Amino acid sequence: MLHKLGFCEAWISLVMNGAKRSERRRISAHDGTKEERLSPYLFLICAEGFSTLLNMANREDKIKGAKVGRSGMALTHLFFADDSILFEEATDRGDSSNERSYKEI
Repeated sequence: MLHKLGFCEAWISLVMNGAKRSERRRISAHDGTKEERLSPYLFLICAEGFSTLLNMANREDKIKGAKVGRSGMALTHLFFADDSILFEEATDRGDSSNERSYKEI
């Protein structure tokens, strides 16, 4: 995923393997809130990959989103800040027709 987004090898290694103690001081991202500034970006990278997988599953008819509006457009997911919402087609029985597909993704 990181390769496809155009990140260099050094950055990918840093993200995947963590930073050594000497490197942590140099790239410290604390602003006094006890939260690193890097975390939201890592969430976005993961969300981008997950979104791509969901869109691919939707195109391959492995999952069906909830129909919205008069056009019948299918909505499969929404990402906002640090939340994810998955939508699926409602059935008369009320069961999840997408449950198996979501587990595969």
